[in-house]
Amino acid sequence: MWLPQADAPVVAGLLSRQGPRLAFHYGRSYLARKDAIPLYAPELPLQPGYIPLAPGWNMPGCIRDASPDAWGRRVLIHRTLGAKGADAAQVELDELTYLLESGSNRVGALDFQRSPTHYAPRLAQQATLVELQTAVEKIEQGIPLSPDLDQSLLHGTSLGGARPKVLIDDVDSKFIAKFSTSSDWYNVVKAEFLAMRLAAKVGLDVAPVQLRSALGKDVLLVERFDRVRQGSAWHRRAMVSALTMLELDEMMAAYASYEKLAEIIRHRFVNARETLRELFSRLVFNILCGNTDDHARNHAAFWDGQRLTLTPAYDICPQPRVGQQASQAMLIHGGDRSSQLATCIAASSSYLLSREEGIDIVNRQLEVIMNAWQPTCDEANLNAVDRAMLWRRQFLNPFAFFNLPEGIRWNLDGQTW
Repeated sequence: MWLPQADAPVVAGLLSRQGPRLAFHYGRSYLARKDAIPLYAPELPLQPGYIPLAPGWNMPGCIRDASPDAWGRRVLIHRTLGAKGADAAQVELDELTYLLESGSNRVGALDFQRSPTHYAPRLAQQATLVELQTAVEKIEQGIPLSPDLDQSLLHGTSLGGARPKVLIDDVDSKFIAKFSTSSDWYNVVKAEFLAMRLAAKVGLDVAPVQLRSALGKDVLLVERFDRVRQGSAWHRRAMVSALTMLELDEMMAAYASYEKLAEIIRHRFVNARETLRELFSRLVFNILCGNTDDHARNHAAFWDGQRLTLTPAYDICPQPRVGQQASQAMLIHGGDRSSQLATCIAASSSYLLSREEGIDIVNRQLEVIMNAWQPTCDEANLNAVDRAMLWRRQFLNPFAFFNLPEGIRWNLDGQTW
C-alpha cells in the first residue's frame, strides 16, 4: 500500500486462500507503524490476525476494488491461456491470479506481490494510441499479440469496466484511454465525451476528458484523479467503491441504493451536506443524459484512513436505448429505480434537500443542457446523424419527464426550456 503522501509502497499484509475464500491479515511491521492506516476501516480495521469476512463474501470488498473487471480479465485470459473470442467468455481465472498478473499501476493505492520483501512492479511498455488501438482490435478478434503489444496492453488490465481501456502516462498528467470497439453501433466514445463535458458544464465535479484519434477511430482520454504529482514524484490516493461502502458484493449489486449511499455520506464523509447535493445532482444528470449504467462500482470515494471524500465523477456514458422506459442501475427511492425526474424529486429529502431545491437543480441542468448541446457537439465534431440519434433518445429522453413534478420548467416538445 502507498500510504498518504508516500512515494513508495510498504507491505501492508497478506492475502491468502482459506478454502474458496481469500482472507486478509495485516503484517506485524505494518501494525507497528505510527503512520499505518486501515485499508478501509469499516471492513478491515487495524488489528492482528485474520479479519473475518462478511457472510457469503469470498474476499474483502476494498481489495476486490483493486482487481480487474470484464475488459482486464478478458486481456489476462487471452495472454495467460491463449483463449480467444467466444472461448474466452467460458474461462475464469482465480482472483489471486487476476491480482498478481494485472498491471501494478492500478486505480487507488494498492498493489499485489508474491514476495513480502521485494517489490517488483509489473510495468507496461509505453505505446502509441495507434498501437494500442491495434492491440484492442486483435484481442477482440482473438489474434495473438506481439510481445511488445502484449506488454503495452498489460497497463490497463487492472482497470474496471467492460470497455477496452489502457493507462497512458504523460510527463505532467496520467490518463485512462478508452477505445472504440467493433461492436459499437453508434459513436460510444463521443457520446461519453459529450456526457462528461456537459456534466462539467452543469456544475458537477467531473474528471477532465479529451478526444483523440487512432486508426481513424475515436479515443477518449480521461484524466486520472487518483494520482497527485508533488515535485518529481507521483502520490497515490486510496479509494473504495460505493459497492464496498454499501457492504455489497457483485452478487448483491442489484440491491445498491442511492438513499443508502446518501446515509453513508451523512455519517462518514467530510463536507456531508455539499457531497449530498453533488450526489443528487449526479443522479439527475445520469437520468437526463441516459446513463443507466450508474452501478455502485461507478461511484467511489477517496479514503484517508479516517474519513471519505467523493471522487470526481467518471464513466458517465449514455447507454444504448431503443425505447423510452428505462431504469437506473441503483435504486433511487425505496424500491423504485425508474429513470424519471419525479423519482429523484421524491427522494430529495434523503440528500438534505427540500423539494424546491431539488427542482431548482433539475431546472438548472435542463437550461444548461439545452443551451450547451450544440456547442458541445461541435467540440466533439459530432456529425448530424449522431446528433439526431443521441438527442431525445439518450439525452433528454421523454421517459425522464413522465409524471413531471410541478415547478420543473420544461416544454415537453424538447425545443424550449
